[in-house]
Amino acid sequence: MIEKARELFREARSLCVLTGAGVSAESGVPTFRGKDGLWKNHNPMELATWDAFTRDPKLVWEWYQWRRGLIRKCEPNPSHQAIRKMEEMKEDFLLITQNVDGLHRKAGTEKLVEIHGNIWEVRCVGCGWKEEVFDDFEVLPPRCGHCGELLRPNVVWFGEAIPEDALRRSFEMLDRCDLLIVAGTSGVVQPAASFAGYVLRRGGSVIEVNLEETPNTPFVTIFLKGKAGEVL
Repeated sequence: MIEKARELFREARSLCVLTGAGVSAESGVPTFRGKDGLWKNHNPMELATWDAFTRDPKLVWEWYQWRRGLIRKCEPNPSHQAIRKMEEMKEDFLLITQNVDGLHRKAGTEKLVEIHGNIWEVRCVGCGWKEEVFDDFEVLPPRCGHCGELLRPNVVWFGEAIPEDALRRSFEMLDRCDLLIVAGTSGVVQPAASFAGYVLRRGGSVIEVNLEETPNTPFVTIFLKGKAGEVL
């Protein structure tokens, strides 16, 4: 199977890579789900919402500042480096990542779409100002230096839509890629969960790399079981 995967990679003129939480987990980035459990008796999946932010922005920012502190210690792993090398080898390339930790950027990948945003970027809820801030905020919740309104993490919360530009760029590549490599994603979070089926229906090939099978596994061209860092 690995040799067939290599062949598909070599032959692909246009390559798209989709990554999920499994890739970040290999760098030690904690995930929302499963064994990471509660944070100070709060369900993280309930904190990552606009309703939670409007109700208690300080609490939401305490959680995000804690997360940022954990991610700050993490470094790109072999899967991030392999994807960067793939970008160097393929002129027509795009990485679509569901991860917000910025580790793909840190590894040097330039042609990428962060469809769920980036935890290091903040956005003003009033004037829309955006900027990257890597240090901790001294006062929570932080406020915009331009208009005084609240700043929020520039990530896509539950119940929010993927930014139109991110979707447009993603589907432009999904419409033309010869090969889609899906790595470290559960295949249940939309819209990314539908990307493999989308490429297969229009005649492209899909290689899935994951520690366990997903809802997409029965339909993909090749399934490679294992850590993304080792397989890629």
